[in-house]
Amino acid sequence: MRSFVPRPLAVLLAGTALAFSPLGGQATAKLPAEGLSNPCFTPADPTSARGGQEADHRELSVAEQKAIEARTAELVAAKRARGLAPAAGRLAAANVPVYIHVMRSSSGAGDVTSTQISQQIAELNQNFAGGESSQAANTGFTFTLAGTYRYNNDQWHRDQQSTTYRSQTRKGGKNALNIWLVNFSYLGIATFPWDYARNPSIDGVRVQYSSLPGGSSANFNLGKTATHEAGHWFGLYHTFQGGCTSTNDSVADTPAQSSATSGCPTGRDSCSLPGLDPIRNYMDYSYDSCYNQFTPGQSTRISNMWTAYRA
Repeated sequence: MRSFVPRPLAVLLAGTALAFSPLGGQATAKLPAEGLSNPCFTPADPTSARGGQEADHRELSVAEQKAIEARTAELVAAKRARGLAPAAGRLAAANVPVYIHVMRSSSGAGDVTSTQISQQIAELNQNFAGGESSQAANTGFTFTLAGTYRYNNDQWHRDQQSTTYRSQTRKGGKNALNIWLVNFSYLGIATFPWDYARNPSIDGVRVQYSSLPGGSSANFNLGKTATHEAGHWFGLYHTFQGGCTSTNDSVADTPAQSSATSGCPTGRDSCSLPGLDPIRNYMDYSYDSCYNQFTPGQSTRISNMWTAYRA
């Protein structure tokens, strides 16, 4: 998830997430099904979030990460044995159908143009093909707009009743990326692929509508919030997951970082471990203009996650 405010804060107490936002000066409590939930094991709505300088959900423990990695490896091996996975050393590749759901208010606020939607699809294709940097990996995944749907509902527009509206509007199967454009205090929220089997009806990402190309979200209006959230949907963690640890985000070629990035601080080095912070990686919290890459290791992880849970 990603937030407009510089330093959002989240505290998990007895299964309820309290999201403190300086914008309103108050704390708003949401149950996991509607807000910031345990990104691995909350049954109702496992989510990951793009926010400010601090992670705004409970980070996974090393044990939880290892359990996910072990399960993923088992699934990939089983599919490979049946000829349903790429050979070792090869990457999966697929065209992902994308369904855009424009959740407008009753008066039509929060709408986006067809041009913006086309530009967003083009941005996803460029980012996942490594087209912005010579150091970026081509993940092998492409995106095609499969449908655009517009709704007028004040509660849905504000991301209220999110479990209900996603269940009622989601299109396609486990390989389909559903993007709901809403108006909330964050820039985006995504579900992880390993949760699809448990709750397929809410699978997808929610994105602040003004973050699309040409939108009004200053520093976050180049369409890269959708790229970040799609990264989670494919199974990537934040680059600062786990902080200054060797486990970090379970990807070997993204240097460890102690906390999320704000802006684009070239040369930032927040850990004593090798490597500068990967501030240009789509899975950090940098400005859109700072983002330009997924790494080869992230591409491999995306391939494995796709094979295990979405192929």
